[in-house]
Amino acid sequence: MTTFLAQFATLFQPLYLVVIFGATILGIVFGAIPGLSGGLAVSLMLPLTFAMADKISFTLLIATWVGGISGGFIAATLIGIPGAPASIATCYDAYPMSKKGDTVHALGLGIVASFVGTFFSCIVATILSPVIADVAMKMGPWEYFALCFCAITLVAALSKGSLAKGLLGAFIGLLLCCVGVAPIDGAYRYTFNNIYMTGGLDMVALMLGIYAIKQVATDYAKGQQDMPDVDIAGVSGFGLTKADFDKDNIRIILESFGIGLFIGFLPGMGSGLSNMVAYARAQSGSPVSDRFGKGYSGGIWASEVSNNASVGGALIPMVALGIPGDAVNAMLLSGLMIHGLQPGPLLLTSAPELVYLIFACTLLSAVFVLIEEFFGMRWFPMLLKLPYHYLYGVILVMCFIGAFTSKSTTFNVACALFFALLGIFLDVMKIPTSPLILAFILGPKLEEYFRKGVSYAKGDYTRFFTRPASLILILIGVFMMVSPFLPKRKKKEA
Repeated sequence: MTTFLAQFATLFQPLYLVVIFGATILGIVFGAIPGLSGGLAVSLMLPLTFAMADKISFTLLIATWVGGISGGFIAATLIGIPGAPASIATCYDAYPMSKKGDTVHALGLGIVASFVGTFFSCIVATILSPVIADVAMKMGPWEYFALCFCAITLVAALSKGSLAKGLLGAFIGLLLCCVGVAPIDGAYRYTFNNIYMTGGLDMVALMLGIYAIKQVATDYAKGQQDMPDVDIAGVSGFGLTKADFDKDNIRIILESFGIGLFIGFLPGMGSGLSNMVAYARAQSGSPVSDRFGKGYSGGIWASEVSNNASVGGALIPMVALGIPGDAVNAMLLSGLMIHGLQPGPLLLTSAPELVYLIFACTLLSAVFVLIEEFFGMRWFPMLLKLPYHYLYGVILVMCFIGAFTSKSTTFNVACALFFALLGIFLDVMKIPTSPLILAFILGPKLEEYFRKGVSYAKGDYTRFFTRPASLILILIGVFMMVSPFLPKRKKKEA
């Protein structure tokens, strides 16, 4: 706890405060504009951290991430278009409330709900991460292999689309991470006698290509969308009333917080799922369920508390186990690797100050976002009028600079373009990219732990199934792959 509190002294230095202020605003802007996202903002900031010290670089990334998650509700409230998948359910009640003339009320609810979800979920993550890391320290390579296997299959099975496409995305990620030098024996694989590929494919090029460049290319191909006009004459004040904190809404807040925290903890789930689940739960358990979808405050509480609570939930496996919860967490993990740090349970003992700085920065960023959104409420509609053709040019230039800076070779820029084409192809074929990114991150660990487990057991492969924790995790992963077929079997038997 002393180490955690000490990080606030670092964050209250002028430079860190300026970075948090600017990064949270940037995240809010990207999160609020449909077609962009907080994840895109993080991917653009990642190359800028190469020359920065560890603490300032993660302050920049975390603050951008927190602002982006919160900013998604702005477009959902004002024009009924979610700025991110995490705010889809917010549209159901925030937009109808805004159309009734209660724009300030809807925005105020979204702002406070975002803060509650982020702030308190981070406190839970700060408490639980060391406990989970201590448990993880007692595991061997067999359990770590099973954990990585379970995470990849879980993401593949629960991704949008069919199970086969999810597994195909994971397979592509595993194939890409095999390029370069193999762990343990040092064999060269898939390098095609190209000296630039001996070190493996660059994680930054993958992130920028498959996430940022691809998104710009697909959005531009679809054409520029003209956003509807928004009346800003009545946007002032804070809009909250005592009725927003009645007994039913308090129950919704608590339930949605728990749902968001739990779903955020699951690899690959994240805020895109939690807001829909929490909204459905809030509506089904409310005595006034008929008011949902017509501008009811409980619907906004459910969506925004849950999707922001996923922030703290996702921090737990990222910090304690080295497993990213979604694509944005994968970028944060790659940032750790770029700075020479090894994600996982040892991170809490090897770099405790950095870990607790991440938690402290998340809390402080939530406060900054709360203040910025309340006092910037009147200017939200102007964000939706930013010229897309200028934004696209700036984003592409930053992507090319970031890809070149990562390896200092033009070959890496070509790799980023290749990954962008790959991302477009995956979109066309409806193959999810989340399993690919997670498999690319965890693939080297998966292979390393497998080979270590076999080596330590002197060639005995059964050790993966005779250790209880390893067996349970493998069975969970296998169950996730076969579960889509179980209902069909039952129907045939019936």
